[in-house]
Order: sequence, then C-alpha cells, then structure tokens
Amino acid sequence: MARILTLVAALIVAIATILPLHAQEAHRAVLLIPDRVFDGEAMHSGWRVLVRGETIAEVGPRVAAPVDAETVPLPGTTLMPGLIDLHVHLFLHPYNETSWDDQVLAEPVSLRTARAVAAARRTLMAGFTTVRDLGTEGAGDADYGLKLAIGQGIVPGPRLLSANRAIVATGAYGPRGYAFEAPKGAEETSGSDIVATVRRQIGHGADWVKLYADYRWGAGEASRPTFSLEEMKAAVAAAHDAGRKVAVHASTAEGMRRAVLAGADTIEHGNDGTAEIFALMAKRGIPLCPTLAASDAIARYRGWSGSDPIPEAIRRKKASFAAALKAGVPMCVGGDTGVFPHGDNAREMELMAAWGMAPEAVLRDATSGNAAILGMGDRIGKIAPGLLADLVAVEGNPATDMTALRSVTLVMQGGSVVRR
Repeated sequence: MARILTLVAALIVAIATILPLHAQEAHRAVLLIPDRVFDGEAMHSGWRVLVRGETIAEVGPRVAAPVDAETVPLPGTTLMPGLIDLHVHLFLHPYNETSWDDQVLAEPVSLRTARAVAAARRTLMAGFTTVRDLGTEGAGDADYGLKLAIGQGIVPGPRLLSANRAIVATGAYGPRGYAFEAPKGAEETSGSDIVATVRRQIGHGADWVKLYADYRWGAGEASRPTFSLEEMKAAVAAAHDAGRKVAVHASTAEGMRRAVLAGADTIEHGNDGTAEIFALMAKRGIPLCPTLAASDAIARYRGWSGSDPIPEAIRRKKASFAAALKAGVPMCVGGDTGVFPHGDNAREMELMAAWGMAPEAVLRDATSGNAAILGMGDRIGKIAPGLLADLVAVEGNPATDMTALRSVTLVMQGGSVVRR
C-alpha cells in the first residue's frame, strides 16, 4: 500500500511538472524574419512576424524578439498567409493516371480514402493550409471523415471545408453508358425533392452545398442546363437557411444566369460566360472560380503541347477569363485540383497571372480574398495580430515571379510548424 501511495505521489508530481511545460508550449513565441511579408493585401519589405501559440501576435518592421522567443531567420524569402484553394477534389487523382469513370466505379472507397490522405498531406506541404473540397465524386461523405481526422490531428492536411456529394439533376451525370445502373459520382434529385437532398447533405456534414446548373446530357453532347431556376432557388434557400453557402458548377451562359439569379455564392468554371453574364455577376458580387488549371491539364492529356496552335477549348477559356476580368468579376482561386496532381495547386495561380491578372491581385485572391468568400476573413487569410498563424514562406518574390510559389521553405498551420 505504501508503495502504491508513493507511486501516486510521484505521478502527481510528474503531472504538476508537465502541465506548466504544456502551457509554456502553447504560448511559445516564434519570431519569423523573412526578406518581405505579403500580408494578404500588400507587400512589405523588412517586416517581421511574431507568433505566440496559435495566433499572430505582432507584425511590422520593428517587432523585437521577446526573451522567450525562438528566432527563425528566413533570408531570401517572402512570408505570406497560408494559401487557400477553393476548388479541390481530394478523392480524385489525375485523369491521365486513371479515368474518372474507373476511379468512381473500380477503385474501392478505402483505396480512394488512402489516396485522399496522401493528397491532403501534399497539399499542406505545398503551402495550402485551407481548402474547399467540392465533391468526393462517388466516395460518399468520406470527405467529412477526412476532415475530422485532420481536425483531430490524426493525419496532416489543410483545414478542410467539405461538400460531400455534389447534387445533380436526375439523369444528367455519370458514369453512364453501361448495361447496368452504374453508381453515380454525385447525388441525383429533381423537383421539390431537391430541398430534402440539400438538407441530407448538410446532415451528413457538408460545410458547402454544390449544385450542377448544367452538364452533358449524353456522351459527346455539349453542356446544357439541368436544374430549372425554381429548383436552384429552392436549393439555395434551403442551404442558406441552414447557414451554408452554395457553389454552383456552371459552364454555359444559361446555367450561369440561373446560378446568379438563384443566389449562388460562387460559380465554378464559367467557360462560356458572356459579357452580359459577367456584368451581372460583378453587379451582384458573385465570385468566379475559373479553374484554368483543369482546362489546361485536360487539353494536355489530349495531346496539346502548350504551344500554338491553341485548342479551341483553351481559346474559349482564355476569352471568358479575360471577359470576366474586364467586367470586374470577383475572382476566387481554385484550380480543380485532382484533375491534375495534388500539391501542384499553385498551377492555378501561375495561369491566372500568365493569362492577364496582376500577380499581387492573384496573391490577394488566394489569401484574404478566398478567406472572405469562405466567411473566415476574421480568422485566416491575412498576416495581422489576432489571426491564426497560418503562414507559408517561399524563396524569392511571387509578386515578380509566380513560380516562386513552388519553392516552399516553411509552412506553419495554427502556430505549428509542419514543414521547415
């Protein structure tokens, strides 16, 4: 008995010793000293950033190191807020490896989940600390489980906002063309049932609801509208009532028009948007996720080398992107990663700059702009006191050379260094 009491006393002493250490760790200070800081709005030379615990404590040119701080010199680098990607599919991998149909029909969900875990880690290591996953494409609500695993620290990955299964009009999605009723890559619905479908997705953990305003009704056909305006209005209203935002896949001008009038929060792709539609989007402040990198990747899978002659699909994509910029449409950064490799998320930002956007505007959209679209601008997307210390350092200056985003030297998520 005396021995047991001695062991208990020793354990109490150990706990009393350890707890203050944990408290110290939680409030540990780190002073980061890069060459320049992009704070989510503008570039600043000679700034320093002090992180304490999970949050940013001080920012500016005269920040001094507290006595308890670890000083981390980052010569030659630009320090930025953690990058945000608003259109990923962690449960997909490049179509030149395995076709979309075969991923949905032939790959077990367990395999796809293992791939998604690896994809999440690569995304984080590339400096993207928050992503919006817009559909598991046949993997059910496995993205919600992955979100929980990341949030609980079981696996590394970006802060994940999930949409579970996208919602499509009955008969309008794939896989199709089989002699049996093939499982679909999204949830089908029609008419008044769309409200129940939206609520079911939210009940399964969806942070965002994704709708398809148009798609190809048959193999080889052009995209055409799917949901009616009334159906989309009902779906958006149900989502908004539940405090969820709505992303709408819309490539055609009519699909985009219906999405805008229904109250969509973002429109994805916009391949065939017109000046009239983009003017309407600009007037209502509805952001476009142009997904340039997906179009580029698919063209290359089909044999395009990247030089002239430019495929018609790329010519139209460049024209629609230019028209959206001219109209003043708010842009979000999201490349449809999964169509091309995870960890290569910066490809979208490179193309946005190459196709006409000012580099600093691209950086703003990938940080503070995307954070505002998510409704998280008070937590992430800027380097400012009180915000979460989601930070990425890259060699060079992406405002003058966007390829600098490929040279990541440090990633911090919520104050914890995950890559250095």
